[in-house]
Amino acid sequence: MKHYATSLQFKHFFYSSIIMLFSLAIGVLGYHYFGGLSYTDAFLNASMILTGMGPVDKMISVSAKLFSSFYALYSGVAFLTGAGILLAPAIHVFLKKMKIE
Repeated sequence: MKHYATSLQFKHFFYSSIIMLFSLAIGVLGYHYFGGLSYTDAFLNASMILTGMGPVDKMISVSAKLFSSFYALYSGVAFLTGAGILLAPAIHVFLKKMKIE
């Protein structure tokens, strides 16, 4: 049973990491293409938006502003989804021990 729980936790961690890396890649490529930022600055902006800290660089063009807005909306949902997938096993065990399930 313990091996199953460890494998389940790894699976949830893996899926959550895939969602975060995919979302980060979208942000880096979008900020590089639309915002004209270098890859390091694009990575900084994408990671700050993805974690909810806010943008670092000001976007000048209309396309960059639109991308930044839609990426911020998307990343809020993606971050909460990843956190939910990551925390689901722990919450399930807690509810099972409290017999709330």
